[in-house]
Amino acid sequence: MYSLVWTEHFTRSAKKFMRKHPEVKVKFADTLRDLETDPASPHLKLHALSGRLKGIQAVRLTYSFRITLTIKIVEEEIILLHIGSHDAVYR
Repeated sequence: MYSLVWTEHFTRSAKKFMRKHPEVKVKFADTLRDLETDPASPHLKLHALSGRLKGIQAVRLTYSFRITLTIKIVEEEIILLHIGSHDAVYR
């Protein structure tokens, strides 16, 4: 099982995101739980980013929203970086 590490930036952006999009609160909680259990689960659609975001991965929260993260396999940690719309997290 992996442990989730909430960065200060992620905590702030998650609070702001949840105020704007309360309809995805349950999906957000389910996604975080699934990340802890198995980040490679196919329904999360974990994928590596490229370009200036190389070294960062993303999972799909919904069709429009993403969570960016870094996975440290050795320490079994998932460092949560950002949550937001598809365009916002890939800027």
